Formats: sequence, structure tokens, C-alpha cells
Amino acid sequence: MSGRLLGAVTVIAFRESRLVQRETHEAVAAARAAGSDRWAAYLAPLPDRLRDDELTELRRTAMRARAAFGPKDSIRDAFPGELTEPFLDSVDRLLRLLARRDVEP
Repeated sequence: MSGRLLGAVTVIAFRESRLVQRETHEAVAAARAAGSDRWAAYLAPLPDRLRDDELTELRRTAMRARAAFGPKDSIRDAFPGELTEPFLDSVDRLLRLLARRDVEP
């Protein structure tokens, strides 16, 4: 991947991380409003990490956010789809961008 394209993907990944950050803030607020202390505690550190992490750490943080949608224990079981689906979509977009950045030479 050329330096210019790599830079563009990096900028897009950081922009996408800001979207995930907003979605995560909404999920934390919904968890607190619903009295779901477990999900609030799980999600609470993610917005700051999404804002502050270096690109190399951003994948780990995004994977942690994605893990909230596990097969046995999922945030989908606790909250409505209008909250969880946009959150899942934004996390998946970020992970795809990061994978693209890592894979393309």
C-alpha cells in the first residue's frame, strides 16, 4: 500500500473510532439507565480508550467492544436493536478498516 493510501486508511480508521466512541457512550448511558451495572462496567472504559489509543492498540479496544456481542452472553440480550445494531455496525466497520490497513502492503 502506498504511503498516501496508508495515511488515508489511518485517517478513516481514526474517524471511525470516533463514531464507535459515540455509539459506546450511548450504550454506557443506556446500561446505566437500565440498571445493568455489569454492562455499564464492561463498556465504561471503552470510550476513553477509543479516543486515546494509538492505532496499534485500537484493534484490541475494538475487539473488546465486539466481544460484547458474544454467542452466549450478548449485549443484544439486554438492550434493544436500535441501540445495539448501530453499535455493532460501527465496531465491525472499524475492525475491517484496521484489518485492511494491516493486510495491504
